[in-house]
Amino acid sequence: MHKRIMIIAGEPSGDFHASRLIHALKKINPDIEISGIGADNMRRAGAELYFDISELSIIGFTGVLTNLKKIKHIFKAILEKIDAQRPDAVVLIDYPGFNLKLAQEVKKRGIKVIYYISPQIWAWWKGRIKTIQRFVDKMIVVFKFEEALYKTRGIDVSFVGHPLLEEAYSQLSREDFLNNLGLTPQKPTIGLAPGSRGMEVERILPILLESAKIIKQRLPQSQFALLKAPGLERGLFENKIKKYDVPVVAWEGRSYDFLGACDFVLVASGTATLETAIMQKPMAIVYKVSFLNWLIARCLIRLPFIGLVNVIAGKKIVPEFIQHKARASLIAQKTLDILSSQEELTKIKSRLMQLRQELGTPGASQRAAEIISSFI
Repeated sequence: MHKRIMIIAGEPSGDFHASRLIHALKKINPDIEISGIGADNMRRAGAELYFDISELSIIGFTGVLTNLKKIKHIFKAILEKIDAQRPDAVVLIDYPGFNLKLAQEVKKRGIKVIYYISPQIWAWWKGRIKTIQRFVDKMIVVFKFEEALYKTRGIDVSFVGHPLLEEAYSQLSREDFLNNLGLTPQKPTIGLAPGSRGMEVERILPILLESAKIIKQRLPQSQFALLKAPGLERGLFENKIKKYDVPVVAWEGRSYDFLGACDFVLVASGTATLETAIMQKPMAIVYKVSFLNWLIARCLIRLPFIGLVNVIAGKKIVPEFIQHKARASLIAQKTLDILSSQEELTKIKSRLMQLRQELGTPGASQRAAEIISSFI
């Protein structure tokens, strides 16, 4: 039977996971019609997009307030598309501020609501689970502990494992990658991953570059590679690299090839920390937002850690440098301490291996597609 699904992804990571899901859905049902909100990954996978996520990818509470008019316009337009098309289901991917409100409106219309990749209700705004109880027909989660959380509240939930495991390997050897960048395989390589959004890079990259400068002074044989997220302007990076006068080589491509070549990574908090953990790379998590956003977040977040790696582990297995602690001197010293201790490096890698095992097995996208196909 001809089926129609709308997928709503509001951020780059959601666009990536959605594209994998679309490929899997089309294997099951080649005639399935898929539309929604996303970016290039979803478009290449065969989805018809009504809005690009660049219009929704907004950081922080103040960012939402200043873009409220635009968000309301997109919200209204999507509902009009839903009313016109009457899809068999709407699949929501993370992005809870937008998607949970959309779930309420979709449910009113008698259309099935499926949530793939849960909002982080275990971290903040736990009351949102009541909204999920009322308006979401099926939860598909990527962390095992989330399954237990939803089951205790009587919510129909399935754990499929984490979709990042499907991509978590290097296509290039460490030697080939570094040689291609003009770097030396025999030297310790430190990766700088400042995030996937312009506002993140503006705040975090200077901290990483200043940290790199200190590390280079104290460990002269060290070398640095910078992960540039696709879609961001090159000038955003080049101007800052010149300002801090650090020998950094930029890479724009598969993050796993980049991570596979690094001995240590300074990484912005977010999905990239999980990618780094899956690749078994020691890291330091760095994050900074505006002071107002930080104050609001501190009132809402009840966890002792912010890094996803530490949250999943339930303890601090990698160092975090957040907000006022995101200082180059502290970051550089901790990086050098870890790199100089084989015992510490071994301990961190062992903990990261345990974490990877808790993420399930590869094939999450296919399992999620099978659940969605049977549900509609």
